[in-house]
Amino acid sequence: MIGDLQPGSLSADKAYDTDAILEHLSNHGIGAVIPPRSNRIVQRDFDRHQYKNRNLVERFFCRIKQFRRIATRYDKLV
Repeated sequence: MIGDLQPGSLSADKAYDTDAILEHLSNHGIGAVIPPRSNRIVQRDFDRHQYKNRNLVERFFCRIKQFRRIATRYDKLV
């Protein structure tokens, strides 16, 4: 179902700032929204606005995980 979808960008944190990952993404035409590590010799640019949107998505998933107990009905009253 989603096999034909091609993402326009990948948002990740600094842990994924490796040359191998960045090269793989560029070979597949995917933009990397990954902030560079502080110890990189050549600091590269990234879209800060799009990276902030990643934070909103992460907070949303953390928030809905808090309601998992209600959604899956673990607290059934007998």
